[in-house]
Amino acid sequence: MNNIVWHQHTIDKHTRAEQKSQKPLVIWFTGLSASGKSTIAGALEQILTHQGYHTYLLDGDNVRHGLCKDLGFSDADRKENIRRVGEVAKLAADAGLIVLAAFISPFKADRQIVREILPEDEFIEVFVDASLEVCQQRDPKGLYEKALRGEIKKFTGIDSPYEAPQDPEIHIHADRDSVAEAVNQLLAYLDSSGALKSGYEPVKISA
Repeated sequence: MNNIVWHQHTIDKHTRAEQKSQKPLVIWFTGLSASGKSTIAGALEQILTHQGYHTYLLDGDNVRHGLCKDLGFSDADRKENIRRVGEVAKLAADAGLIVLAAFISPFKADRQIVREILPEDEFIEVFVDASLEVCQQRDPKGLYEKALRGEIKKFTGIDSPYEAPQDPEIHIHADRDSVAEAVNQLLAYLDSSGALKSGYEPVKISA
């Protein structure tokens, strides 16, 4: 590592962000499987893109097809999974993008590591809060049923813990709020924090 030096390029994050007329951000969605993370993140990205923002959505399942396909679901592999995703999110933010990352990311320490590698005002933690019972009822992939039958080991909420955020920037009650309500809550926060260029109009989205 002593022979590796960070190369400072002429075009930097500020230049890239200025070109895109936006503030780089990492919006980190955490919550149980089937809580609605990917659905809400995707709906927010759709609205932001239509409003002219430059975004990229990192999804938990998608990165395991490539970037993290060598990892399993042990505590150590989960930690490495989030470490890799955090570094990718940082690079994407350095490119001037608004990054939406939807990952169970069950451990507080791992989420804190991602927070700490980014500037303080560029990390927004979103707790997509739905009870275990509601997530089990939704269970679109049938994963909870498999976990309860013992076919999936170390499944978050069943035989592996989920450490809920204690002080997230945004707390979405996904077992009672519609997708539209969740997205409008996110847009209101982004607007109040100065991340949006010229305010926003409340949106209507099918739940």
